[in-house]
Amino acid sequence: MRIISGIFKGKKIDFLSSATTRPLKDSVKENIFNILAHSNFIRVKVEYAKVLDLYSGIGSFGLECLSRKARKVTFVEQDNKALSVLKKNLKYLHLNSRFEIVKENVEKFVQISISEKYTIFFFDPPFSDNRLLKILIRIKENKAYEKNHIIIIHREKKSKDDFNSILKNKFEKSYGRSKIIFGTFT
Repeated sequence: MRIISGIFKGKKIDFLSSATTRPLKDSVKENIFNILAHSNFIRVKVEYAKVLDLYSGIGSFGLECLSRKARKVTFVEQDNKALSVLKKNLKYLHLNSRFEIVKENVEKFVQISISEKYTIFFFDPPFSDNRLLKILIRIKENKAYEKNHIIIIHREKKSKDDFNSILKNKFEKSYGRSKIIFGTFT
């Protein structure tokens, strides 16, 4: 795994191979950032954004955002092994500011701890996790988003999630076994 662009371009980052985490492939990550940079639909720029990286794992998405000069990234992860690798990656990149690590279950975090407004939301839950709609609803109820924001969800291509009640301006892109869903709160 590597950082694709920005101040850490080309730097390799450690990843975790386990049954509970799956890294975001570099090709998928690159496509997400190309869409963010070049889509007429998306009015959010990574530079200076406040990013909420939920189910962050080793932090691949959030690290890419920091490399591209995001103002701040909040990593939310509960797995100790993934957090250990995330911390190692942050140290390797000499990052000691512009981020926060929250060791917490995502559902609990959005119920109790979410207190800021974010520009970019990245969700990469386990493909079997079916609580995503509930989490999205809670974020919307808390008004934890900036006026101009984007929600990015990484799901298995076969998943039958129905986000129409909560997301507008929605579109999807498929990449092999997975799909990326982009949208904004209704």
